Amino acid sequence: GGGGVCQWNGRTIPCYDEELGWFNNGNGCYYKLTDGSVEPAEGHQWYLETCNGGDVGAQEMVQLADPPAGFGAPPDPEELAHRALASIKLLPARLKVAPRKGIGPGLVGLPVWMWATPAKSYFGPLHADASDRGLTVHIEAKVRQIVWDMGNGEEVPCDGPGTEYQSKGERAGKTSPDCGYDKGYQKAGTYRVTATTHWTVTWSGGGESGVIPQTRNSDTVTIQINELQVVTR
Repeated sequence: GGGGVCQWNGRTIPCYDEELGWFNNGNGCYYKLTDGSVEPAEGHQWYLETCNGGDVGAQEMVQLADPPAGFGAPPDPEELAHRALASIKLLPARLKVAPRKGIGPGLVGLPVWMWATPAKSYFGPLHADASDRGLTVHIEAKVRQIVWDMGNGEEVPCDGPGTEYQSKGERAGKTSPDCGYDKGYQKAGTYRVTATTHWTVTWSGGGESGVIPQTRNSDTVTIQINELQVVTR
């Protein structure tokens, strides 16, 4: 199918089908120009009419003086953009944090580092095309931002994947250079951290262009935060 999306009796169907032709929203029938067994009346043409939203059991040949509504409509570039988008996978970021519960607890007031696997499949750019009746639409998808939910009602936006924490690196014990919860947690407890990846999908074709915003939600990582113990003698 192609040529945009139409609705009939609560169903979403293509406005154009290679076998059935173009859909008429007014009566729920597809029409395809064809040859009849006899010459049509003067000024008329034969059409294969398939009604009930494309039910092949509801077909007959009809003569019409004028093309039905919707007949010959050009492809919809935005619909092709959505079709191209459906051909690729926009993955949620794979989250990592330091400290994290599986390795060891953190302490109240100390900075937290957040980062994600910096692979093309998780951040883009990804490309795809979709074509219909001579029109091709191209899309490019890439991550604009990741918004981290720290599990305590606060959020941290990051413009990139962040930097992996190295326990023996020169910034060990300090704040992340690009994606961190610098002030740290102010209370001890177990926190469930999630993130929303904001993808921007831009499309162009047929002299038109546009943007399709998309979001993906990541799995949860857990942070255990303990109180700093002060030893006195």
